[in-house]
Amino acid sequence: MRKTIIALSLILAAGTAGAAGAAGSAAGPQTKNELVQRVLQLWHVEAVGQAMLQAPVADALGQARAVLQGRVPQDRQEAAMKEISEDARKFYEENAPLVNGNAKALTASTVAPILAEKFSEEELRQIIAMLESPVKKKFESLVPQMQKALGDKLAADMRPTIEPKIESLRQRIGMRLRAAVPQ
Repeated sequence: MRKTIIALSLILAAGTAGAAGAAGSAAGPQTKNELVQRVLQLWHVEAVGQAMLQAPVADALGQARAVLQGRVPQDRQEAAMKEISEDARKFYEENAPLVNGNAKALTASTVAPILAEKFSEEELRQIIAMLESPVKKKFESLVPQMQKALGDKLAADMRPTIEPKIESLRQRIGMRLRAAVPQ
């Protein structure tokens, strides 16, 4: 009886493996170029362009905020920052599609050759499996929640220590700006 069960298990396993192999060969083996293209599709390289565009916008907003704090009354600071933020948002919305499109276009000539050169077909398949992993997707969906939880806790814990230091830094920056600006 036990031998019969083992034999049936082996037959079923062989049949399942054969069916899986047939399904894989029906689709045909993927070429290295197809694997590279799939990695690029899953990787979302446009995020590189977005980050490159967001950084100077965020810097400009920070600089504007710093300049306004030392020179403009509080009630006018808020109104000015609202207008500046709106300008920054419009700038980003107008330019993000351009940057994203260019990033995608340049990917074929910059990133694809590196992937093709540095990774074997099996490694590319492993990268694809990793990028398509349901566990990865679940983890990424929880990242904002985890970051918020950590940020809230960190801010609450560090506020008493850091806020006085930040205020002192702001005052020193304000004094340096006032000293540098001709009267």
